[in-house]
Amino acid sequence: MSSASLHQRPLHNPLNDPNPLSPPSSQTSQKSTSFLQSRTTLLLLLSLLVILGVFYPYIEFPQNGFLSYASKSSPFESKWRDYSLSKAAAFVAKNNTLIVCIVSEAYLPFLNNWLISIVRQKHHDKVLVIAEDYATLFKVNERWPGHAVIIPPVLESQAAHKFGSQGFFNFTSRRPRHLLQILELGYNVMYNDVDMVWLADPFPYLEGQHDIYFMDDMAAVKPLNHSHGLPPPGKKGRPYICSCMIYARPTNGAKLIMKKWIEEMQIQPWSRAKKSNDQPAFNWALNKTVEQVDMYLLPQSGFPTGGLYFRNKTWVKETKGMHVIIHNNYIVGFEKKTKRFRDYGLWLVDEFSSESPLGRLD
Repeated sequence: MSSASLHQRPLHNPLNDPNPLSPPSSQTSQKSTSFLQSRTTLLLLLSLLVILGVFYPYIEFPQNGFLSYASKSSPFESKWRDYSLSKAAAFVAKNNTLIVCIVSEAYLPFLNNWLISIVRQKHHDKVLVIAEDYATLFKVNERWPGHAVIIPPVLESQAAHKFGSQGFFNFTSRRPRHLLQILELGYNVMYNDVDMVWLADPFPYLEGQHDIYFMDDMAAVKPLNHSHGLPPPGKKGRPYICSCMIYARPTNGAKLIMKKWIEEMQIQPWSRAKKSNDQPAFNWALNKTVEQVDMYLLPQSGFPTGGLYFRNKTWVKETKGMHVIIHNNYIVGFEKKTKRFRDYGLWLVDEFSSESPLGRLD
């Protein structure tokens, strides 16, 4: 007998039934019910297997035993999640130097604007974007592979970090740790905030072989031949240097500054009463290590603060042709910063987004 015939049920022939209109016997009824129950159970099991097959890749089994749904990473995303700082630095660095910014998704338009200005100075190939969320990591690497990295732990994704908020402090307080890691890898590193625009190449201004270079954040006009040493402390007992633009060599002195900066932020954390950010801690670190570290203050004519460049038209005219990097600070808010850049012809993404490695983002 074939295997097929073994699984065939005998057909019921009503012509052979002596009482075709009589109800089936109880035994026959039980068999039919049993068969229907078995078939229903089988269908339920098959349905369950199909459901598990579809959703299993999205399910995590945490230690507490509760199921939670997790987004399934594509091969593209998995690749960049595992992309380490050491690999990224080795890929991007030119002449052992990196240009670094730290960006969350809300700042992507400013990143693009900043990048266009760097492309014009032919230094964009050494730019490494340290992403503070996965959306930024994936978007940058999709358009510009290898130029973005994320350094765990990852902050919660936020649309924006308002200046003075705890979120802003958490965002900026990671800066010295990131820079220290790069210095420990042996690279020179230039850090920029992305609300900056390059008007000229800054590297010729990095004179000598100092440990660390920075710019003043004071709006008061200095003489063109001002000292390049750390300015004396102000009323609060510390100088007023901007943490927005830093160039450091992988020396013991530069590493000491970063370690001291981290320590100062731990001493003075953010609180509702004292809404601190990373800059006062940076200045305390400079002030406390000035005798141990070789520091260099960049010329104000080339690296003016926003409080000077955007508010003193007379000074701007007197120093025309000397400006190198403009910082859009002394103003708070994305819309206000964007409008100011537009008013001064420095919002480049409106007309020149094609010059950026990221292209048009909107």
